[in-house]
Amino acid sequence: MKPLLLIDVDGPLNPYAAQPQRRPPGYSTHRMRPTGWTEKERAKPLRVWLNHGHGAELLALADVYELVWATTWKDEANDWIGPHLGLPRLPFIDWPVMHGGRAPRGTFWKTQYILEYAGERPFAWIDDDITAMDREYVDQRHPARTLLLHIDERVGLVREDFDALAVWAARQGGRAHAAGRVFDHAGAAT
Repeated sequence: MKPLLLIDVDGPLNPYAAQPQRRPPGYSTHRMRPTGWTEKERAKPLRVWLNHGHGAELLALADVYELVWATTWKDEANDWIGPHLGLPRLPFIDWPVMHGGRAPRGTFWKTQYILEYAGERPFAWIDDDITAMDREYVDQRHPARTLLLHIDERVGLVREDFDALAVWAARQGGRAHAAGRVFDHAGAAT
């Protein structure tokens, strides 16, 4: 069974914290009106920056991972994000509670649900809210190997992130290839 690749949207795919009015190189602007927004928020469409090359990168990783949306967009990522990236419909984590902030032992609120969804499967998780507390919590509670990859929400996914994911998958027995780089448990180049 392939390891899971749990994909957040805002931060990794949509570098929402980049300088306002300065779309990052390689990204295009999309205006979206997902459900769940307040009436005031829906009056003006949400600006989302997407890099269409990320779709091909993720599809290449689908040879060695099962891709899963791990985003507050939930299934709407299949309607609003996936089509712009050329991705097929993906399974998604249906969070039981939509909230922000911290959870058990100072972890990001998603972390406990990520572990529940993964069960005993190995997984890599890309998100802009991952901290050392999340890594420690997962290391102590998850029986399989994991890669928690923090993505800078001002930049989004970069080549090194895709390389780290490919190397980690290869170590799990997959056939992914990377540019001869070695990465530690946290995804940093060594």
